[in-house]
Amino acid sequence: MRREGQNLVIAIDGPAGAGKSTVARQVSKDLGYIYIDTGAMYRALTLKALRLDVLLSDEEALTSLAKETQIQLTYKDHTQVIIMDGEDVSVDIRTPQVSQHVSLVAKVPGVRTEMVKLQRKLAENGGVVMDGRDIGTFVLPEAECKIFLTASARERAIRRARDLEAAGYKVDIQQLEKEIAMRDQIDSTREMAPLVQAHDAIIMDTTDMSFNEVVDKIKEHIRQI
Repeated sequence: MRREGQNLVIAIDGPAGAGKSTVARQVSKDLGYIYIDTGAMYRALTLKALRLDVLLSDEEALTSLAKETQIQLTYKDHTQVIIMDGEDVSVDIRTPQVSQHVSLVAKVPGVRTEMVKLQRKLAENGGVVMDGRDIGTFVLPEAECKIFLTASARERAIRRARDLEAAGYKVDIQQLEKEIAMRDQIDSTREMAPLVQAHDAIIMDTTDMSFNEVVDKIKEHIRQI
């Protein structure tokens, strides 16, 4: 269904490290849309589980945790802020420890059910760019624009290493590449809403593309809708 004005729903999916968040954030800014980082929601819950020493293999405990946790996406100085139970966790959710474990939490059906409720509510009025693993296939299957971003595991590891080093972390790229491959495996084989390209999504391999090239290509596609 084609919406009018500033009400399109744009879904950007893809594997870990494909650049979804940075691209989606810029596209939303250029279009005057609201950006919804679904990965940040799962990261926030993962952070809480790690803090509370919840077993990440305990699906019942993780589902209960998801039901009782308040997660909000707000904006401050044009930057998205992730609030968990009243605390700004925007920085804490980006640590290597959270990155290593988030796929284990995100694959739990009960957790996804709770998160999807919130994600759909945030997008119900349109005018949003939402990124994640299953937005175009499961969360927002009726989205007017679906993009699937990907890149080689090596390139994704290099990009992630660059971000982590800028944040002050020491990084082993070979280990990071292995972790990304493992996340791909978990995300693409999970029981509920696995990572797959939607049949009506436009696929973009960004391995040899610059950030601006990716953003421009997505906006060009949106203009043609």
